Amino acid sequence: MFYFTAMGGALFSKPWRDLPENCKDNLTFLNSYKPQNKEVKHLRILLHGPVGSGKSSFINSVDSVFQKRVTNRVMTDAISGSSFTQKYKTFKIHKDPDNIYSFVFNDIMGFEQNANRGVPVEDVILALKGHVKENYKFVPGCQLREGDEGYTSCPTLNDRVHVLVSVVPASSVSLMSDEVVKKMRAVRLAASEIGIPQLAILTKVDEACPEVRDDVKNTYKSKHLKEQVEEFSQLLGLPVSCIFLVKNYSSEIKVNADIDALILCALRQMVSLGEDFLNDQ
Repeated sequence: MFYFTAMGGALFSKPWRDLPENCKDNLTFLNSYKPQNKEVKHLRILLHGPVGSGKSSFINSVDSVFQKRVTNRVMTDAISGSSFTQKYKTFKIHKDPDNIYSFVFNDIMGFEQNANRGVPVEDVILALKGHVKENYKFVPGCQLREGDEGYTSCPTLNDRVHVLVSVVPASSVSLMSDEVVKKMRAVRLAASEIGIPQLAILTKVDEACPEVRDDVKNTYKSKHLKEQVEEFSQLLGLPVSCIFLVKNYSSEIKVNADIDALILCALRQMVSLGEDFLNDQ
């Protein structure tokens, strides 16, 4: 569903948030980044949000930026109405065959409205604290407990999450159920209690605004997308400055500098916030 602002058309004359003129600075920062905290091998970014929000697609899109070609390492599903991600997995981005970047992503089963479907909130909170083992298969309606095979009793700082990212489609902000919002806020509050920094990405910006579908450079000129950012800020309690707009690679067969710019802008902020957290440990 498309929305337009009656006064002044659908676009601002100037972007309401400035992006770098090119990707070079962000690429240089991310290429050279290494955690200063020696207890940590890599900075861990956890993505959470409703089913179909684009979490797995964002990881693929980040990989595409760095590989300079569209990749699909993380399996996604455009048909199922339930979460395609079933297991807790860590995804690393390769610099070359022998080296990886110093940040990793954890994908997680999506939230659903029904209390007995989707990932249990308690499991996401356990993941934040590093208690969920790699490849643990989530069981909707049945939370992981100490003593279970998938439970890590004594997680290290390296096992813990260092930055939490909420992922929601820009076209669905107004359609989010109260139950899903409640679950996401519960995870946010738990992260806040243990000091984990947080931000959000609104995906599928081209589906939310026809001007962006025509030209992704219009993303931060779109009045409707700015309204969605502000509405999401009110729903989840995140500052507008911590909410980023992203176009994931979906139908494209080649990478695009304007799509890359949106992805890299959000990713650099994730890494910067996570590094601040690690430096305080």
